[in-house]
Amino acid sequence: MTGFDTELFAGRRVLVVGGSSGIGAGIALAFAAHGAAVRVTGATPAEVAVANGAASQCPASLLDVRDDTMVQALLAEFETLDVLVNCAGVIRRGDELRPEVFASVIDINLNGTLRCCAAARELLAAGKGCIINTASMLSFFGGGLVPAYAASKGGVAQLTKSLAIAFAEQGIRVNALAPGWIATPLTQALQDDSARSAPILARTPMKRWGTPQDVAGVALFLASPAAAFVTGVILPVDGGYLIA
Repeated sequence: MTGFDTELFAGRRVLVVGGSSGIGAGIALAFAAHGAAVRVTGATPAEVAVANGAASQCPASLLDVRDDTMVQALLAEFETLDVLVNCAGVIRRGDELRPEVFASVIDINLNGTLRCCAAARELLAAGKGCIINTASMLSFFGGGLVPAYAASKGGVAQLTKSLAIAFAEQGIRVNALAPGWIATPLTQALQDDSARSAPILARTPMKRWGTPQDVAGVALFLASPAAAFVTGVILPVDGGYLIA
C-alpha cells in the first residue's frame, strides 16, 4: 500500500529502464497500479521473456544501455513520455579493480543513465515530465570490493544534480533514489548469510531489510504533483542506515 490515489498516474506514460526485475520491477508495478501505462526493459532476452510472462502488466523490451543506437531507437518508439526511471545497473563484487571490469560497470551504471536521459529529454520536455535515477548508499560511502559500483553511483548522484540544473528550463525535474539494503535477488546471498546480514540489520535503525515496494512508494512521490518543486535531490530509502 502506498497511500496514493490509484488513478494518480492515469493517462501517463512511464518507462522503467532495468524494470524487468528487482527494484525496477517494483517501481514499474507501482506505477501500473496507479494508472500509468508502463514499459520496462531488460538486458537479456531471458529477462525480457520472464517480464513478458502471462501475468505481465508492463510490456518489456530488450535494451543494452551501452548501445546508444539501441537507446535512441527505443525512445523513438514513444509518442509521449511523462516519467523516465533509470534502474539498469550491475555490480561485479571483488572483480572491479580490473580496469576492463571497472570500465564496463561505469559504462552501464553511469554512462547508460546519461544515454537514457539524453534520449528522453525532448519527449519529457514536451509534457514537463520527470526523471528518477537510481543512486545508492555507495553514492555516499566507498566500497573496497566494489570500487566501480561506488564510483558509478557517486557519479549518478552528481549527474542527477547537474541534469536537474540543465533540464530545469524545459520544465523537467531530475531526482534520484538512494536505496539502502533492499531484499531482492541481487542481495539474496547477503540475506541468507547471517554473519553478513546481522551487522546490516544492527546498523539499520528500522531493523529490517527494505523491499522494492518501499522504494516504489518514494518513486511515486517524486513523480507526483506533490514533488512539483523538488529537483536535484538524492533521496535515501534506507531505514536510517545512512544516519546510524
